[in-house]
Amino acid sequence: MSTPLHQPRPFEVRERAACMCDGGGACTSYAPGHALHLIQARLASATPTEWTDGIVEEADPLRGTLVVRDLDGSAHALWNASGGALEAAPGTPVALHRRYSVLAVGRVQFNVASV
Repeated sequence: MSTPLHQPRPFEVRERAACMCDGGGACTSYAPGHALHLIQARLASATPTEWTDGIVEEADPLRGTLVVRDLDGSAHALWNASGGALEAAPGTPVALHRRYSVLAVGRVQFNVASV
């Protein structure tokens, strides 16, 4: 006697998924500027020559935006939803990995999006 194969039907998606950080919760998305993915952090640490040192010029914690000026004089406007602007006040030394969009403030790393 054989049992018929039961294949579950896929759930219908009715609305666009939203990140929890929009409502003040923890970030649930790995999109640019949201939560830092483990693979993203590992790739950035595996390419140490691509980090650029810089200084935070402007930080707006309400909007989540930062302006980082690297040592070559280039300004980088960045956005982060998980508190990057809270950690990096103006004048804070930071490191930016442009290839993998990672901002390091001390030992804390953030996924950033270019604005």
